[in-house]
Amino acid sequence: MKPIVSIIMGSTSDLPVMEKAAKFFDEMEIPFEINALSAHRTPERVEAFTKGAHDRGIKVIIAAAGMAAHLPGVIASMTSIPVIGVPIDASLDGMDALLAIVQMPPGIPVATVGINGSQNAAILALQMIATGDENLHKKLIAYKETLKSKIEKANEDLAKVQYKFKTN
Repeated sequence: MKPIVSIIMGSTSDLPVMEKAAKFFDEMEIPFEINALSAHRTPERVEAFTKGAHDRGIKVIIAAAGMAAHLPGVIASMTSIPVIGVPIDASLDGMDALLAIVQMPPGIPVATVGINGSQNAAILALQMIATGDENLHKKLIAYKETLKSKIEKANEDLAKVQYKFKTN
């Protein structure tokens, strides 16, 4: 099995946030890899990984980083593969990471999800990949249908909750 998505994080301390993406890919049966690479501590490894990603069959890279959050932008600067940035709440409530990832110069786009939003990053990656794969597109549609069902079930449960002045 060869990975088609790569999850990269600045350090393993980001794993509790990024495992939501990993669990989503497992659920959708999408082969993926996870690595820790640092734009500041291992720049040569980041470059080697990024420049080899296309030849290894990677279709989307999800890069997470906190604080200075250079990793997604550095990766995006070296590849034509779509990069999705996940800002990690490591300091300043994650706003420093969010701004560092979203404010890229022209020509170096990084799709950016919300702070600690690795599940949305995984869903966005699947949406990108599914544009060229009908089976994955069907899985994505089925997944989105489960989201609707959860809300319908929540409303059924709320209908049973009793309050003196509740009208529904």
